[in-house]
Amino acid sequence: MTPHPTRSFKAVLALVALLGLGSLLPACESDDEIIYAEQPAESLYNEAMNELMTESYIRAAELFDEVERQHPYSAWATKGQIMAAFARYRKNEYDGAVISLERFINLHPGHVDVPYAYYLKALCYYERITDVSRDQKNTELALEAFEELLVRFPETKYAEDAIPKLDLIIDHLAGKDMTIGRYYLQREHYLAAINRFRSVIENYEITTHIPESLHRLVESYLALGMVTEARKTAAVLGYNFPNNPWYWDSYTLLEDNNLLESHETFKSEVERRSILAQKEGGDGEEGEEKSYFSQVWDWIF
Repeated sequence: MTPHPTRSFKAVLALVALLGLGSLLPACESDDEIIYAEQPAESLYNEAMNELMTESYIRAAELFDEVERQHPYSAWATKGQIMAAFARYRKNEYDGAVISLERFINLHPGHVDVPYAYYLKALCYYERITDVSRDQKNTELALEAFEELLVRFPETKYAEDAIPKLDLIIDHLAGKDMTIGRYYLQREHYLAAINRFRSVIENYEITTHIPESLHRLVESYLALGMVTEARKTAAVLGYNFPNNPWYWDSYTLLEDNNLLESHETFKSEVERRSILAQKEGGDGEEGEEKSYFSQVWDWIF
């Protein structure tokens, strides 16, 4: 079974098995308005499951809620809380699902299904990530939620599934800064552009945007006449990404501006500092906090 809910009938059955809900009694229901008559907890729960399996997600969520209302201290009520959140998630009612999940976590912090609740909460934000040209609030919330999941439950299958999603989230946030940086660069707001490109390098250095951000910095520094910074940045780019097209673009810029002299010397200095950083990386607090790339990057400023 995949570690996260999918949009299929099989996913519902898998979730039932995952949460240890056991066998379900079939119930016959009409499409009429729900009448909340007093019923046994198990009967209400099974009725809600039938609605969930027929993709009547809102009605299912209401019935799961009703289990808790009528039988608040039963085991079925606890199971109903997380299933109500799942039903709202399937209906794309993410805000309602998050509220239900946070309530479940607060009421049952030691429950076996709390890791899944944290995971589903993160998915509620993840599903709403938008294009980099738009506001990235949900992207930031997804990042926080997945990071919390990894800290609290690092050995679970949910944490394992969160790792590639975190990589995509971080790359997406870097892409947002790149979009803004390019905007400023095109309008010759070079200092503002530099701040954005440096933000990518300093905060998202494991992303795919690093080569371009370094090249854009070379462009911006040259436009401002900051030749030494441009040379050093190009050297960092050339040492770390020697075969990347963005490096060759920077190399051409240096050549066009008659700045290739000492370029290899700068690259050699980057290599020396990189080797030194690797040797000293675990010897002190500063080495532990900074990656090798960050330590070389600090040489520029």
